[in-house]
Amino acid sequence: MIGLLKQPAYKPERPAGPETDAKYKRMRLQVFLGAFIGYAGFYLVRKNFSMAIPALAPLGFEKTELGIVLSMNAVAYALSKFLMGSVSDRSNARAFLPLGLILTAISMAFMIVPIHWIGAEHKALAIVVMALLNFLVGWFNGMGWPPCGRVMTHWFSVGERGTMMSIWNCAHNVGGALVGPMATYGAAWFGSWFYGTHQEMYFLIGTFAFPAAVAVFIALLAYILLRDTPQSCGLPSVEKWRNDYPKNYSEKHEQTLSAKEIFFKYVLNNKFLWFIALSNAFVYMVRYGCLDWAPTILTEKGIDLKSAGWAYFAYEFAAIPGTLLCGWISDHLFHGKRALPTMIFMALVAVFIGLYWAFIDNLTVVIIALIGIGFFIYGPVMLIGVQALDLAPKNAAGTAAGFTGFFGYFFGTAILANFVIGAVAQAAGWNWTFLLLLAACLLAIFFMGLTYKQERR
Repeated sequence: MIGLLKQPAYKPERPAGPETDAKYKRMRLQVFLGAFIGYAGFYLVRKNFSMAIPALAPLGFEKTELGIVLSMNAVAYALSKFLMGSVSDRSNARAFLPLGLILTAISMAFMIVPIHWIGAEHKALAIVVMALLNFLVGWFNGMGWPPCGRVMTHWFSVGERGTMMSIWNCAHNVGGALVGPMATYGAAWFGSWFYGTHQEMYFLIGTFAFPAAVAVFIALLAYILLRDTPQSCGLPSVEKWRNDYPKNYSEKHEQTLSAKEIFFKYVLNNKFLWFIALSNAFVYMVRYGCLDWAPTILTEKGIDLKSAGWAYFAYEFAAIPGTLLCGWISDHLFHGKRALPTMIFMALVAVFIGLYWAFIDNLTVVIIALIGIGFFIYGPVMLIGVQALDLAPKNAAGTAAGFTGFFGYFFGTAILANFVIGAVAQAAGWNWTFLLLLAACLLAIFFMGLTYKQERR
């Protein structure tokens, strides 16, 4: 890497003592806040287009066309999380994350151009430009997770990483929860500044421009707070500072590797990363298979849209305590092992999917089931990312996490959760989709089980 993204050189290590300990603790908190706030910022400018779809139909755009635009985001994100993960392993996380967030915000803000300035009068061109911009939004969004994974592995050791990653992982719930209010209030506060009495266009400001402006501010704040590695601040490695060395630790893990070495020696040649990547695909199939289709299933069963929306909210809100619990028990009850708690949580997800299926016409039971699924599914989502960091050297952390993330988003979400479940529901009914979700739970447990003995060693 050259220029802005070049990794900072290691500074002479400070002598051990109370002052060094105090600085280490202060810097860890500062870096963690930077990673948390920065990653939450990515969720302010990620899925905004889906919120704009209802307002685009009256302007002359059709749902089928908009669905093509929407799909570009998931495909680009899956590819970027893997490929940009390799770049992040050889970059300065302090610059890499803010750069990705600023580029995402710019791409999101420009979404106004094809909608307002090209419009449905030149629909083909407008759709192409929207699809390109939403692809860029997904691609630059893929620059968020890898540098955060790099920061977390360099500043937090394996014995505490599950707990810290579970807290950090709540950033996407915080960021995602703010998108709706920002769209509403952004349109109300600033819509008239740009569009006067044309209230049908106010959503462009609230959905695209206002979140983009906030994301740029967050990027600058993240740059101020983040630091690449302890060694770049004159501090020892976190393993040395906490005396918490993983069994496969080597001093070489502190050095920058070539892209070829990362890919072929530590990622593609690591069969255990393949196992957890396959497990991740089925975990994401369950995650988004339940989340994305819940409003449709419930409304088709006669439950009103408002109640279905509350069920959707309950699913997401339950993720926060579930993720925190899963991270804590993986560190404190399972001593840094991730496979067994992931398998236990996925088994409990299967129980609540069965409850959801059996009482699909009872709104109270359905909401309880969705709370249960949301509570238990996000723990495995988080732990698989942590396990990828644990199974690869620190200097290949972004690539390893991106590899498992690619399987989750491309195969698990875009293909299995969105296309396959939708096609099966259309052709054979919802009963078969519940069978698919239960099978996905079992397959996730099976592939995760293949890593259990390796973790014990």
